[in-house]
Amino acid sequence: MKNYMLSIKNWIKKNPVEFYVLLAILVVGAFCRLYKIDAYMTFLGDEGRDVITVRRLLVEGHPPLIGPGTSIGNMYLGPLYYYFMAPALLVANFSPVGPAIEIAILGIITIVFVWWVGREWFGKVAGVTSAALYAVAPTIIVYSRSSWNPNIMPFFSLLTIYSVWRVWKFNQFKWLLVTGFAFAFVLQSHYLGLLLVPTIFIFWLFVLLRVWKERQQRINLIRYSIFASIIFLLLMSPLLFFDIRHNWINSRAIYKFFTERQATVSIKPWNAIPVIPVIFAQISDSLISAKNVVVGVVVSVILAVFVGILFIFRKRYLQNTNYYLLFLWLAFALIGLGLYKQQIYDHYFGFIFAAMFILLGACFQFLSSYKRVIPFLGVVFAGLIGVNVYNSPLKYPPNYQLKRAEDVAGKIEQEAGGREFNVAVIAERNYPDGYKYFLIKNGDKVIDIDAQVPSTITSQLFVVCEKEQSKCNPVNAPQAEVANFGWSKIENSWIVDGVTVYKLIHTK
Repeated sequence: MKNYMLSIKNWIKKNPVEFYVLLAILVVGAFCRLYKIDAYMTFLGDEGRDVITVRRLLVEGHPPLIGPGTSIGNMYLGPLYYYFMAPALLVANFSPVGPAIEIAILGIITIVFVWWVGREWFGKVAGVTSAALYAVAPTIIVYSRSSWNPNIMPFFSLLTIYSVWRVWKFNQFKWLLVTGFAFAFVLQSHYLGLLLVPTIFIFWLFVLLRVWKERQQRINLIRYSIFASIIFLLLMSPLLFFDIRHNWINSRAIYKFFTERQATVSIKPWNAIPVIPVIFAQISDSLISAKNVVVGVVVSVILAVFVGILFIFRKRYLQNTNYYLLFLWLAFALIGLGLYKQQIYDHYFGFIFAAMFILLGACFQFLSSYKRVIPFLGVVFAGLIGVNVYNSPLKYPPNYQLKRAEDVAGKIEQEAGGREFNVAVIAERNYPDGYKYFLIKNGDKVIDIDAQVPSTITSQLFVVCEKEQSKCNPVNAPQAEVANFGWSKIENSWIVDGVTVYKLIHTK
């Protein structure tokens, strides 16, 4: 440890300007992620579901075997994210702010990691440029200050690719253990992490072919590959145990997802070719240009021309073979996303968040070798920083979703009178778990309605309507909780933090 600290001090002495620039980037990045995090963080049904599950793990000793369900395909992720959340929730005395801060800290670490990989692969300019833009990018900030399983993917996908690079570049086979560990986290944060598999396998195969004639090296590679596989399978095993106990429900859902492809994915890679430019522009627009379409198109063209030049003059410019790893990482991502037939959301890009910024950093590093271009690069860099800062999510008022959930739960507790009750939510995209978490945490007698079990239907149903009052109509709402509650009438209603809370009772 002493030698490690000494090496850091020596590096700072040799690179004082770069150190202080990086420090400034981290301060800005930390501010963007931690400023009023309790007011800005997302806390809806998904986040409520997660903290309910993790609280049950900590308080009742009930270890989850599955994670959240996917939005398409009725599949389940693994539970690794729940165990990742648990220490933060416990330290925060069961406040959901704890896991959100944990994600923010991981986001800050990812800024350093992006700088390190960009610098090590391509140079100082690449490291600083990619880290600075990553620190202030609005989409990155939004997904770095809330507790949600996809939000760990940027760090662990970068760690997966970096560990593969260490194995490929330096024959450091122990890094395969990191690959197995990190990829398990990636796959349990979102199944789009599967798009990293081709890159991992191809570069592992490159290493195998390179060391094939060296017996001891070959044995070491295979041995550590087996150890890495064991680590990966152990971390994935809870999902397997769940499947065994529940008639392979998840495996069958995954099989159905990939075999009944009319509305989900295509298995013909060439079908992705026509949409790759559109997807690449969408990624650039979302991640680098802060949703400014014009800037996004310009960035996409610059990066496309940069990659084209490298390949056209590859004998001259592709001496740095790190480009191949970066290009394959992005190429398989674009092909995979191009084959996906559903709407693509920003968080789907989590496994290539870092890749796009490192690619842009590599472009700046390449162009900075031409002195005449440096002033132009300065203008472009300043413009990108300006666009991202101007569109920062901090310029908008906080959503106060956490406070609303807590206040609404407090009102329901007050009006329930210590008796058992049911809860429902009328909203465009939300469900009761965000409110239920605080009710459960406070020891209130909230009961989930099961239509097959009459005893779960209580004498009172609290309906939280997040729409305009004129669009609420809680008695006839289509929500299952309302329908299963039976014939009812409104006994009372209240406005709490901008939402309407209705108390329904049975009609006699």
